[in-house]
Amino acid sequence: MKAVIQRVKRAEVRVEGKPISSIDKGLLVLVCVEKGDDDRIINWFADKIVSLRVFSDEAGKFNLSVKDVVGEVLIVSNFTVCGTLKKGTRPSFHLAEEPRLAEGLILKLRDLIEERGTRAKLGVFGAHMEVELINDGPVTVVLERSNSANQS
Repeated sequence: MKAVIQRVKRAEVRVEGKPISSIDKGLLVLVCVEKGDDDRIINWFADKIVSLRVFSDEAGKFNLSVKDVVGEVLIVSNFTVCGTLKKGTRPSFHLAEEPRLAEGLILKLRDLIEERGTRAKLGVFGAHMEVELINDGPVTVVLERSNSANQS
């Protein structure tokens, strides 16, 4: 599994111009489920996302998590995050999980984040989405955890 995580002042997902989901202060998570990802990896990701210390304390240090600041998480499934450019200039998406399986794991990720006390919302799986955000900082990190199926 791989994710690009951005600290945001706000973020919104639209499909066909219609607002679907939005958050204020929190994390926008563009995530790709990879072949072989399982419950163990989804749990690890949920723990990391809610505990990720990318919000500033009174001294300006990254010591606070989205949970600490009572922020929200907007999860947007994005298979292109799994793209590789080992050859040529057109990305290969061979590591991305089959859509039916990936969607179930994305839903589980949302549920696990909420179980950990942080509100989580979703984009629309498989849809062409417009994602608008105000990146706060900017602060952007990549979170990745490989499984035995995608080691190459």
